[in-house]
Amino acid sequence: MTDTSEMADTSMTGTAGTAKAKKSRELVTATIKAPPFSYAHLEVFSASANPGELDAIQVRSYCTSALKQFLGTTGEGVPIDILKVEGKDCWLRVPHDDLAAFSAAITAWQGSLQDGIHSSLRIRGCSDWLGALVGREGQDKLWTG
Repeated sequence: MTDTSEMADTSMTGTAGTAKAKKSRELVTATIKAPPFSYAHLEVFSASANPGELDAIQVRSYCTSALKQFLGTTGEGVPIDILKVEGKDCWLRVPHDDLAAFSAAITAWQGSLQDGIHSSLRIRGCSDWLGALVGREGQDKLWTG
């Protein structure tokens, strides 16, 4: 009779372990290998004490000028979506395949001279994910105190 009770205990233990394993389930798994768009955070840079605020027309003009200078008429055809312009910062969306050319064009661009004030764009960050660029204010002060 002791053999029967031991067998009953063993079978109950096996069922309890299986029930615990079924509590966590994976509902959806998705891997995005190549997102269709990439994002860039740009800042206007000027030798002037107060460079003024950007607007969407200036951002488009500066980016088109940089792309045209770097890639010619092909650069003018790169689609740019201006997501937000705030103060001297702006956030843009460009096709994923064009991000390298876009960042090279912005980096190589000499800037614009308007009313005796030289202005150019500086890349603050580029990423395939917009969330990686948002909320980065003050990161440069982290290590400098």
